[in-house]
Amino acid sequence: MTPKAIMIFAAGRGTRMGALTKDRPKPLIEVGGTALIDHALALTRDPAVSPLNCVANLHYHGDLLRHHLAGSSVVLSDESDMLRETGGGLKKALPLLGEGPVFTLNSDAVWDGPNPLSTLVNSWDEDRMDGLLLLIPRENALGHKGLGDFFVDEGGRLGRGAGLVYSGAQIIQTDGLSTIQDPVFSLNRLWDDMLQKGTLYGAVHSGRWCDVGQPESLPLAEALLRGSDVH
Repeated sequence: MTPKAIMIFAAGRGTRMGALTKDRPKPLIEVGGTALIDHALALTRDPAVSPLNCVANLHYHGDLLRHHLAGSSVVLSDESDMLRETGGGLKKALPLLGEGPVFTLNSDAVWDGPNPLSTLVNSWDEDRMDGLLLLIPRENALGHKGLGDFFVDEGGRLGRGAGLVYSGAQIIQTDGLSTIQDPVFSLNRLWDDMLQKGTLYGAVHSGRWCDVGQPESLPLAEALLRGSDVH
C-alpha cells in the first residue's frame, strides 16, 4: 500500500540556528526566498505521490507557523502543551493521518535530484518492510557532520553504524506506536524494534541534500538550489 499521508516535523526549537530562531520557528527560515516548510510541502505535490493528506506539527512559535499555513490544505497537530519528539509527535498525529503506512519528512532540509518521496515509493515493499529510510552518501550530505547513521546489507536491510546519513525522509508503519505509552520519545524506539526483526530497510537518494540545521548551512543550501558547485 502506497502511503496516503505525510507527517512533516516542524515543532522543534531550532536552537542550533541561534539568533535566526529567536523570533520565529526554524521552518519559517527562508532559503532561496522560500520558507523551509514550503520547500518541504513542494515535495508532496509531485504527481508520483500526490494527493497526500499533509499533517504538520507545531510547538515553538506555533502561532507564526499556523498563520503561515492558514488557507493551505495542511492539517496541524498542535503540540503547544508539550514537545513530544519525533515518535511522540507522530503518535499524537495518528488520528489526523489515518491508517496504513505514512511518510515522515523533516522540514529543515533542501534537496536536488529526484523527488525523495518518489524514490521511497519506488522502493517500498509493504510485505517485507515496516520502515524504509531514505539515506544519503556522506559526500552528498551537505552541512552535515558525522560519520553516518546506517549501513545497508546486500538485501537492503539496515544496520546501525558509520556509512550513510539518514535524510529525515522515510515511509513507516505506525502499528508499533500503540505499544509505547510514553508521551515523549524518538522514532528510534520503533527503528530498534524493526532492526531486531529485520524489517528496517534503506533506499539511497541519488542527488544531494543539505541539512539546514545551523547558520553556516544556509549558503550551502542556497548554492544547492541554484545548481552551483557547493564547497
